[in-house]
Amino acid sequence: MPADAELLFCNGTIFDGHRFLPPGSALRVRAGRIVGVEAEPGRAVASQAGQAGLASRGGTASPAGRAAIVDLAGGTLLPGFIDAHVHPVFAGDQLRRCDLSGAEAQGALAQGEYLEIIARYAREHPEAEWITGGGWSMEAFPAGIPTAASLDAVVADRPVCLRNRDGHGAWVNTRALQLAGIDKATPDPADGRIERDAHGNPVGMLQEGAAGLVSRLIPAQTEDDWDAGLQAAQAYLFSLGITGWQDAIVGERPGAGDPLHAYLRAARAGTLKATVVGALWWHRERGKDQLADLVEQRSQAQRDQTDRFRATSVKMMLDGVAENHTAAMLEPYLDGHGCTTDVSGLDFIDPGLLPGYVTQLDREGFQVHFHALGDRAVRYALDAIQAARQSSGSTGQRHHLAHLQVVHPDDIPRFAELRATANIQALWAAHEPQMDELTIPFLGERRAGWQYPFRSLADSGASLCGGSDWPVSSPDPLWAAHVAVNRVVPPAAGSTTGTADTADHDGHDPFLPEQRLELTAFLAAYTSGSARINGTETSAGAIMPGYDADFAIVDADLANISPHEIGRATITQTWIRGELVYQQGH
Repeated sequence: MPADAELLFCNGTIFDGHRFLPPGSALRVRAGRIVGVEAEPGRAVASQAGQAGLASRGGTASPAGRAAIVDLAGGTLLPGFIDAHVHPVFAGDQLRRCDLSGAEAQGALAQGEYLEIIARYAREHPEAEWITGGGWSMEAFPAGIPTAASLDAVVADRPVCLRNRDGHGAWVNTRALQLAGIDKATPDPADGRIERDAHGNPVGMLQEGAAGLVSRLIPAQTEDDWDAGLQAAQAYLFSLGITGWQDAIVGERPGAGDPLHAYLRAARAGTLKATVVGALWWHRERGKDQLADLVEQRSQAQRDQTDRFRATSVKMMLDGVAENHTAAMLEPYLDGHGCTTDVSGLDFIDPGLLPGYVTQLDREGFQVHFHALGDRAVRYALDAIQAARQSSGSTGQRHHLAHLQVVHPDDIPRFAELRATANIQALWAAHEPQMDELTIPFLGERRAGWQYPFRSLADSGASLCGGSDWPVSSPDPLWAAHVAVNRVVPPAAGSTTGTADTADHDGHDPFLPEQRLELTAFLAAYTSGSARINGTETSAGAIMPGYDADFAIVDADLANISPHEIGRATITQTWIRGELVYQQGH
């Protein structure tokens, strides 16, 4: 299609990044940019108010003329989804290795199924020095702890290291433990835990920083590995209507490698079609001395003079996850009998130093992207933002907190007060085994009721953006929308049971249904909200004249869909700057 081609998207519903436009609206595109919104050819928009709305958006009400018609076929056109917290290069690399994610099945596999996949991968890759990959779910194993013995039964001749789906732990076999020198006498690192049996022997599960004792031995990925991972991930994200994202970890991280240069290479080569912001990794064992390195990495990306990739954010991981009791909590976890323990999670960055770090990053023009899962981590992040605001005034930096599993009610209004954005991972806010068996019993009823407070945050005036944390969970925004609106898991393939008001397809009631979001609020968070966080709100995330023609087209009318059908909707086309980059079935 010529670069100056004119397109008219019509015969469907249009969501403009904030609201649904009046029925009969059509969208005109020329040379990869939005010209305006107008009435469909041969059809008038019904109301005067609707006509006024179209005119304010630059509509011309002109006929189709020579424009090529793109028939929405009764579906919905939205601005391309923007995932504000995702790890595509790691996820794409995992897809090419021993992938246990089971994302397409929308759930965890059983332990035996995982072992079958691992055994098959080992047979098919006899040349692999290590068996690596991951994506397994904790609920498949007793107490969430897999063992080296089970891995040894399928792979004993080579080391195996498989990250779990949230990336906060690793399942390793005996050979890997031996190579790392991990035995009964090995102390736990300050930022992690070696799971042990009753006699103190390592069982094969390494939590948080303890995983680095093994992962540092794994041969580093090559540039070709990272490049292939990025391209695989980009293609998959396009199939889900995602046209931009914030990569939540770029820059070198111990034991994990660095996808930064894969982005720079792809941007220079023109193979990076999405618009991406990279969040540079803040090394928890270092202090302010790393600031110069972060500035240099940002400058390196700027020197490439590309509008496809910028490294303008810094990722600070404050705590772990609730399932292994490393999420930082204001009060201790409970044990299996409901009694208080002496464990309240981990602080990966010294809370006394955090406000100073954030203040300095803010002054240097960096956005801070926090991993804050427990209520203590959320409070420390907000305290640090408050210190930066008080010290530097209104710098305009759009700091955001991701995950927000447990938020103390006293901290809900602070998001709006501090102009801190809530980065929500909606797919997690539902009853599933990891929630019901490994989380709620150890939080207790009171704190369990503070989880994923999306509606409370929105009602308090907090800005929202949306992310998936893929490969921790599926990056499908429509599945996430289903959970945000219904607070139940999306329907399984072929399922006809489950409604928005009662139970899901497995019979679970909605999880804290008072925290449901309206569909328009969720879609806005995942489009205009995430564009704002990425600093692209003048070119993406909305249907406005002059904006990039980045679109996701859905096969359903989202303005009139039944809430419990949202998870069955699918993406039929994805467009970036007027170029069709994904077509369902092709």
